[in-house]
Amino acid sequence: MSKDSIIDLKDARFRWPGRASFALSVPEFLVEKGQSVLLLGESGSGKSTLLSMICGTILADSGSVSVNGTDLKTLSGWSRDRFRAEQIGVIFQQFNLLPFGSVTDNILLPLKFAPSRRKRCHNPSRQAAELCQALGLPEGIASSKAANLSVGQQQRVAVARALIGAPPILIADEPTSSLDELAQSNFLDLMFHQVAAQETTLIMVSHDPRLADRFDRTVHMNDIATIQRQAS
Repeated sequence: MSKDSIIDLKDARFRWPGRASFALSVPEFLVEKGQSVLLLGESGSGKSTLLSMICGTILADSGSVSVNGTDLKTLSGWSRDRFRAEQIGVIFQQFNLLPFGSVTDNILLPLKFAPSRRKRCHNPSRQAAELCQALGLPEGIASSKAANLSVGQQQRVAVARALIGAPPILIADEPTSSLDELAQSNFLDLMFHQVAAQETTLIMVSHDPRLADRFDRTVHMNDIATIQRQAS
C-alpha cells in the first residue's frame, strides 16, 4: 500500500452467487488520504459491490483490499464490523435513519460501536448539535423524531451521523439522487465544508457526471473494473 493511500485494491475479485452470477474484478484502485473522489457508473456497473468490498461487508474472493493500512482479509467478521465503524462513515442512498429515534439518537448511533471514534468526541451531544448547526438544520431539531423530518433534513442528519467522531473515510452512496439541482448544490456545499474541516477522505457514488468539477478526481467504473455475468 502506498504511504499516501488510504484505500488500496489490487487484483480484487468478488463473485455473487445465484442463478445469474455477477463477478467484479478490480485490477487496481487507489485513493489518497484527504482526496475527494466521484465514482461514476451506470446501474449494474458494480459500484455497490465495490463499496461493499471497501467497507468489508463482503470479502474479496481473491486479491487484496486495504483500508487505512489494514488488509481486510486479515480481520475476523466481528473485527471487520468494528473496524468499519471506526474507520468509515456511510451516507446511504435511503439514509437508513431510525424513524422513531430522535435526531441526536441517530447521529450518535455509530459511536456505540466505535470506542476510538467516541473518544474523539469529548462531548458527543455537543458535537452532534454543532454538526446540526453547521449543516443548516434548524435550532431545536435535536429532539425531533427522524420520521417527522423532511427529506432534506433527513439527508443532513445522515451526513452528521456519518461524520460524528471524525472517521477518516466518508462513503456516500448517491445521496443527492432525490434532490433538485438547487437543493443538490446546497447540500454538496455543506458536505464538502464539513469534509474539509475534518480532513476526511470522500468517495461519493453517482450517475451524474455534472458533479465532477466539485471533486479532486473522477473515476469511471468501466476504467477500473470489469464485470462478468453468467447464467448458472
